[in-house]
Amino acid sequence: MEIPGKEFYNRLDIDSVLSAVEDAGFSVSGHCLALNSLENRVYDVGLEEGGRLVVKFYRPARWTLNQILEEHSFLKELEEGEIPVVAPLALENGITVRETKGIYYTIWPLQKGRLVEELDKNNLVQTGRLLARIHNIGASKQAKHRIEYNLKNFGEEPLRFLKEKEFLPTHLWTRYEIAAKRIFSSFSEASKDMPFHRIHGDCHKGNLIQTADGLCFIDFDDFVNGPAVQDFWMLLPFGDSSSEYEREIFLEGYREFREFRSSWFDLVEPLRGLRYIHYSAWIAKRWEDPSFPNAFPHFGTEEYWEKETQDLERLGSDLPVSSEEDGRNSFIKTEESELTNKDFFWDMED
Repeated sequence: MEIPGKEFYNRLDIDSVLSAVEDAGFSVSGHCLALNSLENRVYDVGLEEGGRLVVKFYRPARWTLNQILEEHSFLKELEEGEIPVVAPLALENGITVRETKGIYYTIWPLQKGRLVEELDKNNLVQTGRLLARIHNIGASKQAKHRIEYNLKNFGEEPLRFLKEKEFLPTHLWTRYEIAAKRIFSSFSEASKDMPFHRIHGDCHKGNLIQTADGLCFIDFDDFVNGPAVQDFWMLLPFGDSSSEYEREIFLEGYREFREFRSSWFDLVEPLRGLRYIHYSAWIAKRWEDPSFPNAFPHFGTEEYWEKETQDLERLGSDLPVSSEEDGRNSFIKTEESELTNKDFFWDMED
């Protein structure tokens, strides 16, 4: 079935972008620069009277209008709580979402700042405080329309898609599936009784900037109901004693505003595993988008899937999983080399 707006989205050009901004009530100068984004189409647009805006065109059929509006509502709550985030501009009649030729788009202020390459001691404390405040507001109510970061949405469904569409070579599928299901089992156990609430969802350093006023989180496009630790593991180092020290500094700031149990870090490795599977399915689902073959030229090759399978097996081999032998949900663990954050950040600039 043809997705409304898909063809227009894939062929979006500068004239269409400028027309959409003018239709929203702005006089444009003609300056239009495509920004680095794969999931959506994002542009830096100049205004006739000076200054610039950012216009974001949402990928067709990814989010419903209610889901987009819920993102904007969350950002508004955070702004009202004096938390530094970037929220979309309210346009005519207070609306934040417009539509053109079947796709939704929004206008945002251009927030100047620089990416945070490394988190030093002061930044770790500040980031911890900032995330705790975000999570406090996030926990004040559940998102009604956004999805949940659960096994079905981020593990089972992506795995099923890869299988049904036969993306993996036949001789690798059994190994890949066994490793995936080991990760699923570990995720199910580690997430038991863990509170889920509204979180950023894609909280890596590429979405944290240093502005003149301090740290600021951007791009809540992936915000979901999920566990707090999902917003930690892509920011924080894991793997050695120095990593533990940095995590404690971060938690020092976080715990000034919100509880966090150290046992919740047990979910980090299963979350890494889900990201492997979900990320491959994410690329596969968008392969007809002309920008994806250019961005991922090795995707789908046997070499790609061999590496993905080996990495998934390596990660899964050190995770606790339910033992089928004793039938009592006991856990087994095997020794294997540990993966670090650098193995998981394929899309930090997206």
